[in-house]
Amino acid sequence: MTNAPLLFDRALLRARLDRAAPGFDAAGFLKARAAEDAVLRLEAILREFPVAVDLGSRNGAFSRALADSDARAKVGLLIETDLSARMLADRAGTRIVADEERLPFGDATIDLLVSTLALHWTNDLVGALIQIRRALKPDGLFVGALFGGATLTELRQALLAAEDEITGGAFPRVSPFADTIDAAGLLQRAGFALPVADKDRVKVRYAHPIALLKDLRAMGETSVLIDRSRKPLGRAVLLRAMEIYQQRFAEPDGRVPATFEIITVTGWAPHERQQKPLRPGSAKMRLADALGSVEQSAGDKAGS
Repeated sequence: MTNAPLLFDRALLRARLDRAAPGFDAAGFLKARAAEDAVLRLEAILREFPVAVDLGSRNGAFSRALADSDARAKVGLLIETDLSARMLADRAGTRIVADEERLPFGDATIDLLVSTLALHWTNDLVGALIQIRRALKPDGLFVGALFGGATLTELRQALLAAEDEITGGAFPRVSPFADTIDAAGLLQRAGFALPVADKDRVKVRYAHPIALLKDLRAMGETSVLIDRSRKPLGRAVLLRAMEIYQQRFAEPDGRVPATFEIITVTGWAPHERQQKPLRPGSAKMRLADALGSVEQSAGDKAGS
């Protein structure tokens, strides 16, 4: 919908997700964690959502977490979507094959839209968020979870160091991710009201770095960067990267950590009854009076 630069090969992403679909449950622990967190947030909101969408549902982790929660009574129709038809196969309920970059929903038709660990593969994240905001009814809620900037920092460092050492140059092998401040700003740019962002840093420990690569493949989370080397990662580079990973990051028991940072954002489609920030200068009490302290001008020094 925009002229944003293309970072990701979406056709390749669909193929990777199709491949991962049969075994996704075995490596879906991060998806489950993000989905459970989204449900916890809904439990604290005193609202009902007659029509809800799970955008990028993968294996249905959000639907399962919702079913085990008191928040289920707040949600009416739940529509699950995914870029991969194979991810949606063999499940009950309302399901739509849909591209997160081209939402099939009309304006102001949805009360709640949840997306956990799917939007980080969009080429124009702000454009996708704008589509989400438009699809929400006024005062509708968006809850999203994206991978943050610290995600896979160990693997990123090991791959770059190994490729540079062996080939004399390095291509990006791990996707770029947003940070918490970026995420809140993106919601504001997309027109959401009352945006909030926070992060959950998860350390997963593996007996060997190769087990991490197997999990990423099983999640459908291997790189689909357009600006990637068209040559496969050679055996020599891969083996050296695994050595560097162990040398730099192994813990005392020999296991290696993999960092995943999950940024969760919430925002509301604007509505006139929502709380508005006060205009500058409209406060009825000075901050110094509220704190019981003495007000000083910017040029004064304490104790002078």
